Amino acid sequence: MRSVLRALATAAAAVLVATAVSPAPAQARPEPKAPEGFVALRSVDPTIIQEMRYTTAHTFLGERVDGYRQPVCILTRPAARALHLAQKRLLRQGYSLKVYDCYRPQRAVDHFVRWAKDLDDQAMKGEFYPLVDKSRLFDDGYIAEKSGHSRGSTVDLTLVRLPALPTRPYRPGEPLAPCFAPKGERFPDNSVDMGTGYDCFDTLSHTDDPRIQGAQRANRQFLKRTLTDVGFVNLPEEWWHFTHKPELFPDTYFDFPVDRRSVAGR
Repeated sequence: MRSVLRALATAAAAVLVATAVSPAPAQARPEPKAPEGFVALRSVDPTIIQEMRYTTAHTFLGERVDGYRQPVCILTRPAARALHLAQKRLLRQGYSLKVYDCYRPQRAVDHFVRWAKDLDDQAMKGEFYPLVDKSRLFDDGYIAEKSGHSRGSTVDLTLVRLPALPTRPYRPGEPLAPCFAPKGERFPDNSVDMGTGYDCFDTLSHTDDPRIQGAQRANRQFLKRTLTDVGFVNLPEEWWHFTHKPELFPDTYFDFPVDRRSVAGR
């Protein structure tokens, strides 16, 4: 009996030693949060329409983009306040801003880069880059390894004539129409006609492309003039792309997710 008890005691001690030296379970790394300079646009101006495209499959990748967990526009506070000023002026004229993208985490940019390097994946070519060879997306400047959006003061947006009509959801696998087709033929959008759809990889998207005339040109200039007056600078290659100056974080590329929790209470 004594030998049995000694064996049990030895086994119990071994278990205790093994438990003591076993590594603790790995803790999940907490997600980074937005610094105090960031806010949810809706907390500054709830009237601005938000159609956060990268939370959906209606993107040039054909899928939701990494890091976009909830359809919430996050911006630096100065950029959000400037959009509020622009929106107040537009509402008096019967228009509203509509944002497609705001702050963009670095992990989303990395997703763009991986997609661009996969030349076999051209599922959305018919809509977003019909005339551009995918192998040239880097050389032609459509895709880059860093984006000003990740600094938090850049926004992609358009104008909507009020009252805003609903926009139907994209159905994955539906027939694609070129992003520069006449407005009635390309994917329906409740915005005014800017000559191309959002994220159209084509020189027709250049803000001042001379082929864009009439009401389309007037709409682009109206958007540009309105935002310039409140401190935004347009990217000439994209009529929808504006950066508020001076940037609050001119040299920092953030990677917190697009999620309400990233700016909780702000």
